[in-house]
Amino acid sequence: MKKKTLIITCTIAILAIVLLIGYKSMNGNAVAGNNDNLAKYLTEQGVKIYGTEWCPHCKNQKKMFGTSFKYIDYIDCDKKSQECMLAGVTGYPTWKIDGQSYPGVQPLERLAQLTGYTEKD
Repeated sequence: MKKKTLIITCTIAILAIVLLIGYKSMNGNAVAGNNDNLAKYLTEQGVKIYGTEWCPHCKNQKKMFGTSFKYIDYIDCDKKSQECMLAGVTGYPTWKIDGQSYPGVQPLERLAQLTGYTEKD
């Protein structure tokens, strides 16, 4: 009986740790305002992201920016379908940087690299 209880307890503990690690990795950059400079820089450089409110990948991309996402030039393709079609958007999210399309969720480090952003103190 003790062996069965120990196995169940260990299994629950492992699942809890795995869930916590997954949650932390998805939300690691979502601290309020910590990406303001990058977000503002991307918009100054003419970078746009095309997505929809129902897209889970778009939601994950937004979470990476946290509250700084308000500074991103975001085009909702449900509301501006013509603009998205003209931009050649075929999936969500899609980043447009210097005329190039970058489909899918992009790490913040990659966006910084693609635009030449360097952290300012």
